[in-house]
Amino acid sequence: MRWRSSVAKTAPRTKADFETDIFPTWCPGCGDWSIWGAIKGALVELGYAPHEVCVVYGIGCSGNMCSFVNAYGFHALHGRALPAAIGIKLANHDLPVLVVNGDGDNYGEGLNHWIHAMRGNHNVTHLVHDNLIYGLTTGQTSPTSEQGMKTKSTPEGVIERQLNPMALALESGASFIARGFAGEHHHLKDLIAQAMRHKGYSFVDIFQPCVTFNHVQTYDWYRERIYRLDEDGHDPSDERAAHERAHQWGEKLPIGVFYDKPREVYDQEIDHLDTPLARTKPLTNISKLQAEFR
Repeated sequence: MRWRSSVAKTAPRTKADFETDIFPTWCPGCGDWSIWGAIKGALVELGYAPHEVCVVYGIGCSGNMCSFVNAYGFHALHGRALPAAIGIKLANHDLPVLVVNGDGDNYGEGLNHWIHAMRGNHNVTHLVHDNLIYGLTTGQTSPTSEQGMKTKSTPEGVIERQLNPMALALESGASFIARGFAGEHHHLKDLIAQAMRHKGYSFVDIFQPCVTFNHVQTYDWYRERIYRLDEDGHDPSDERAAHERAHQWGEKLPIGVFYDKPREVYDQEIDHLDTPLARTKPLTNISKLQAEFR
């Protein structure tokens, strides 16, 4: 990282540094609680202060986290978290930028933005709360809902085939692809920290049980099926092996790093971004123009 705050650190950071005076409103048992803690833990591990990181949120239960994390934040429109994050990164490419949204927000409304963010290899870390359902709007089907699943919006069962985020990320050019599980808190924290260290677009899909509206993919359901890639001999630099793991669903669900292969980062390909735009002098004096709008 090329930029750090000039503010002296008087003590090691703790999770409390990243908390606000607003207590989360998620349902008891929701996977969002664990993800919230894992994000704070990763920021502490990486040594960031609250003013040294920016988090962009989508709409949904995950987006409510904007009130619960003490850091620079931006609450985007539905499906538009990634464009906002990319704009922030281009304005200050030395600022760590996290994106936090859900499976409906990202794989539904925001799917086109997601594909282009991966294609461009923009240097942001993207965390998707994937509960296989729309939680905030009380239980409608999402793109990752299993085919045949009965929900409020599909009482006869989902017709479409389930979207595969891991395979799509591989095909779209993501340079770091991982999956975590809210029920494996410390493992998830380590994944987030690893993703933030990666130079380029880093993606972490997170199994996040919705205890209120998804009574199929429960904590116990996941625990019976998940296994860790790093304990199963997986090579994250092997794209073919990553594809094979990405298509595993049902009785075996891999978590961990599927793919990690750095390549050219978008902002590093733009010569005039040597100095972040946020710290460059304006080419012209627009103070008179600004005064007209005061």
